[in-house]
Amino acid sequence: MQIEKFINNLKKSNQNLSQKVIRGSFWMFSLRIVNKLFSLARLIILARILAPDDFGLMGIAFLAMSTLETFSQTGFQAALIQKKKNIESYLDTAWTVLILRGLLLFGILYFAAPFVASFFDTPEAKQIIQVIGFSMLFQAFTNIGVIYFQKELKFDKEFIYQFAETSANFIVAISAVLILRNVWALVFGMLAGSAARCFMSYLIHPYRPRLSLDLGKAKELFGFGKWIFGSSILIFLITQGDDIFVGKLLGVTALGFYQVAFRISNMPATEITHVISQVTFPAYSKLQDDIPKLREAYLKILEVTAFLSFPIAGLIFVLAPDFTRIFLGEKWMPMVPAMQVLCVFGIIRALNATTGPVFHAVGRPSILTRVSFVQLLFLAIIIYPFMSVAKLVGVAWAVVFANFLCFIFAFQEVLKITKAAKKNVLNAIVPSALITLSIIGSVYLVKIIMAGKVPLSVIFILSALIGLGIYLIYAKVFGFFSNFFNSRYPFKETKKL
Repeated sequence: MQIEKFINNLKKSNQNLSQKVIRGSFWMFSLRIVNKLFSLARLIILARILAPDDFGLMGIAFLAMSTLETFSQTGFQAALIQKKKNIESYLDTAWTVLILRGLLLFGILYFAAPFVASFFDTPEAKQIIQVIGFSMLFQAFTNIGVIYFQKELKFDKEFIYQFAETSANFIVAISAVLILRNVWALVFGMLAGSAARCFMSYLIHPYRPRLSLDLGKAKELFGFGKWIFGSSILIFLITQGDDIFVGKLLGVTALGFYQVAFRISNMPATEITHVISQVTFPAYSKLQDDIPKLREAYLKILEVTAFLSFPIAGLIFVLAPDFTRIFLGEKWMPMVPAMQVLCVFGIIRALNATTGPVFHAVGRPSILTRVSFVQLLFLAIIIYPFMSVAKLVGVAWAVVFANFLCFIFAFQEVLKITKAAKKNVLNAIVPSALITLSIIGSVYLVKIIMAGKVPLSVIFILSALIGLGIYLIYAKVFGFFSNFFNSRYPFKETKKL
């Protein structure tokens, strides 16, 4: 009788993991799509009014803040998600440490602002850096209880929580730019988003953290988090090192071009990597002791990633000149070649994003740290020669080659962990790569045939529709959606009594 009751409770509490992942993926992709629609609309409006220099100034301020955040990363959130046992006893300690960290970082950023502005030779960046430091305080005081949304795959609530930030940022930034017409619109938008997210975290989750510091629990969390800290520093230097390089050697205007080019070209990769890490890390953690199911889940996620990222990045690549001229204006055209190269980086980045959650889930985050170190070393060697030859385009190509090297090493390690065959990986990637080439070729052909005969906006819309049509036909012919949702559940948990 007791065994029967235990089984019933187990069935009730442990919903089919695959269904949680699918539903969680739906909510997270919905969130990211909505976020990016708002962000894209915001970017277009702001870019029409502001100059590249304004984006460069904000980029410098953001670099300063990101540097401090990265070099003080605790890794506590990843450690809490990875833990199998109940984590409530750890929450107050984690929250207290994060508050102390936030207060310290705010002080450092405020007093370091003049030195950062001097380093980039942009004195007007000083006040911007000092003001955006308040966003670190909002982040520090955010309710730690929202960690359960990711740990328990409750991404419908995560949707609401994060959308509060997106909508507040959009409303305040657009309102401010119409009044101020300067870089402070970006600053106020960012602060409004951070404040809204902090407020919503307490509104949407019932947990109420208290100040409490248990050094033993903090040390235990940092035992896992130290590898997250190490890899975070390396990933920061890899992803932001090029911005620092451009801002210092090519100037604030070039940095504005580069950052906007990166944001547009990497939109699909950024969203896909965000969703992949949030959804698959807790799911893989539940499968870490079942290698066959972990392998099956990983290959399915790799296939989904390729299906989503390759064609979208290809369409951005081929439409980049038209999009920039129509929506942003002629003043942004110098960034187009770098944007197209960064589309290649976006594809590789999306594929790389499938590996990190595997390393974290099986308790081996040190692999990502080692791989990231190799990537950073290679980037440091080649970035200056590439930039000397081709300026922004050269920096973009250096980033592509360094990321490709990381891609090779990371996949070798994933194959060892999951015991997957190389042909399985190729089967997941190659079809999407071929359809992407078909989309690029078809759109180029349309643009050549219609050039000079109809307005550029008509060519852009028709090209986008043709690319989308080919993409949907591919999905239908290969039965992508039916295969993914109706076939074997790759995330089904094995229930052990």
